[in-house]
Amino acid sequence: MNPWGLATCLLLFSVSLVSAQETKPRPNIILVMADDLGWSDLGCYGGEIDTPHIDSLAREGLRFTQFYNNAVCGPTRASLLTGLYCQQVGHRGDHWNEPKDFSKCITIAEALQLSGYQTMMVGKWQGRDLAVDRGFQHFFGPMCQAKISYFHEVNDNPYYLNRKQITLPADFYLTDAINDYAVRFLKQSLTEEKPFFLYVAHIAPHWPLHAREKEISCFRKRYRNSGWDQARSQRFLRQKQTELIPEQWKLSPRPAAIPAWEQQEHQHWQAERMAVYATQVSAIDRGLGQILQILKDTNAVENTLVIFLSDNGAAPDGGLSPSLSGFGFKPDSTNTDWRKDGVEIRPGSSPSNPPGPHDTFAAYGLAWANVSNTPLRGTKLEAYEGGIRTPLVARWPAVIREEGSITRQPGHVIDLMATCLDIANTPYPASFQGRIPLPLEGKSLLPIFQGQQRESHKTLCWDVPRHQAIRMGSWKAIRPRSQNQWQLFNLDEDGTESADLSAREPERVKMMSKEYARWYKRVTNN
Repeated sequence: MNPWGLATCLLLFSVSLVSAQETKPRPNIILVMADDLGWSDLGCYGGEIDTPHIDSLAREGLRFTQFYNNAVCGPTRASLLTGLYCQQVGHRGDHWNEPKDFSKCITIAEALQLSGYQTMMVGKWQGRDLAVDRGFQHFFGPMCQAKISYFHEVNDNPYYLNRKQITLPADFYLTDAINDYAVRFLKQSLTEEKPFFLYVAHIAPHWPLHAREKEISCFRKRYRNSGWDQARSQRFLRQKQTELIPEQWKLSPRPAAIPAWEQQEHQHWQAERMAVYATQVSAIDRGLGQILQILKDTNAVENTLVIFLSDNGAAPDGGLSPSLSGFGFKPDSTNTDWRKDGVEIRPGSSPSNPPGPHDTFAAYGLAWANVSNTPLRGTKLEAYEGGIRTPLVARWPAVIREEGSITRQPGHVIDLMATCLDIANTPYPASFQGRIPLPLEGKSLLPIFQGQQRESHKTLCWDVPRHQAIRMGSWKAIRPRSQNQWQLFNLDEDGTESADLSAREPERVKMMSKEYARWYKRVTNN
């Protein structure tokens, strides 16, 4: 063959290769987020709660051991949707559920819809607008504020289907409704020829502890027979056996306020709290199982990325001892002005007022939250690892080839938008509907999915209700909001933050505190 003939053949081959790449279907994306789920509550992270469907994602895909959120519900969602630090979009991490200012950003849904994706959301939307105003073509869920019920509508928390306010059915249960609408939207999207983005934002296992009696009974014996000390030690052992955590890590100390299980006077009541919580987690897993089955039935598994994570660490709300009050309810009043139907609520929890039924309002307390975050220190609202580290599981057979793999590369919820745009081959808009979005803070996780080492963040920073913190490499500095004294930890050696090295490394602390100050000024002065 003459040189010109060879050149022509090579050119035609290149054109055909590019054409094939361009016509390859873009991946579907399903993002499932739990609310107040602890780092170790899933079976694949050492927990004893039955989560077979989430565990199947880990078995067939990838687990992250160092993925981060913003320690509070709303701020994490702000970062997830925009790829920015929550402080940049008017949702500061040291306030609860402030109205978000989206004037300097664009959401994942808006960007993907511009690129031809179908966009759907079910569950917890914390904006003061509607999800369908922010790029989601289909939406089901409540205008979710602090007080919720899993069985009924509460005042100031109406439910919407797209733009229409709807009335809840008599047999309503919130997690099942979220699951059902996720399935409905998913089935509808699979009849179209476009790729889809489905965001499932669960409210479970966030308080109140509400679940159906027949489902709670499956977990009662488990926690009455173990208690929080045994449950925590067993989770820690499983984490080491599966190499989820390094062998040298220590179990973070039990907080001084928590008594030993043997000293607990009301063991049956305490076990009931965790049993209801576990039931709520199980309901999330059941819904994911329905989603995964639909993907299997429609041969959509191979090219669908499914991600599961939590918005913050486990919440310590609810106290350690029996209580007749809490969460703004008054024990000496009728408490009939909360639920839309006017039914009286029995707030608090005690052996005579166990959690679970529709007319209760309780949480599972610090002791069980400490179990949920095993082996990490801290809880929701805090910048210790127990407050900001989330389980994250990803399955995408077309790309994640090593089944059951674990990555120790750090990631952050700000990375999810960059990841979605990257895998969807969608550019980040320079402008959108008159807005000029700030540059993305997140970095795509695609290299990690491909089994590669990605360029990591030089710094990751947090400004949350109880702490300020910065991570640089394996080093993390943290200080209480009320103090100027920084603590320092080497997370590779001491992921449970038990040994403060600030006195030994004063120059490092000084350098990191300056980096934090620069970050804080930048993200709060936009």
